Amino acid sequence: MLKPLKSDLLRGVEHGFFTRLGGHSTGIYKGLNCGRGSEDEPANVRANRRAVATHFGGPETSLQSVHQIHSKDVMVVEVGSLDTPKADAMVTSTPGLVLGILTADCQPVLFFDAQAKVIGAAHAGSKGAKTGVLQNTITAMETLGADRCNICAAIGPSISQKAYEVGPDFVDDVCSNDTKALQFFAKGKGDRYQFDLPGYSLEILQATGIKQAEWTGHCTYSNPGKFYSYRHSMHKKEHDYGRLIACITL
Repeated sequence: MLKPLKSDLLRGVEHGFFTRLGGHSTGIYKGLNCGRGSEDEPANVRANRRAVATHFGGPETSLQSVHQIHSKDVMVVEVGSLDTPKADAMVTSTPGLVLGILTADCQPVLFFDAQAKVIGAAHAGSKGAKTGVLQNTITAMETLGADRCNICAAIGPSISQKAYEVGPDFVDDVCSNDTKALQFFAKGKGDRYQFDLPGYSLEILQATGIKQAEWTGHCTYSNPGKFYSYRHSMHKKEHDYGRLIACITL
């Protein structure tokens, strides 16, 4: 039985930040790898995704996903489809559709307006967060009748500041149009810095005027037995890595 992590902010709506525990994959992908873009056996990935859909009481076709490209683009999903258009967030007001976002250090962010019954799911790495994927998800929810004053957002397992070492060029890029972002960088060794990605995104979410936002506090890099982590896999010189899935459904 799959036991995803949950957020109290999203009580009242079915959701889950799934760990790698459970599932059908083996080897470096051991567990619930839901990444169709990985080099895992396609049959195992499909079985894992089917298990997630079943967890929410729906068929395999109920699980919706996008081809994530670290963009600010958001899809409004009204009818179930197995197509995977290029985007990094989805919103819907259609009951029964399961919005699924894949991550392996980047942030999965789930959104819910309890009054309007509108949901959203976003993949927010540093690039997506900087260019507006979180704000765009909220705006897209409003086109379906949501009110940002009623929206709660939860950031799931992602890389923490202590594990996210970056160089000066990264700092310059993130702060190029927002010098206040410097507060989310701590000085590391030499010319290295430690970036607080969840803190950075919480600041962005709170500035939009939504009701409430939180990070679950789980670091993907620090617990490889429970979470997939791109950076941890690269440090171990593994040729590939699994992907976690975070879902929400009405």
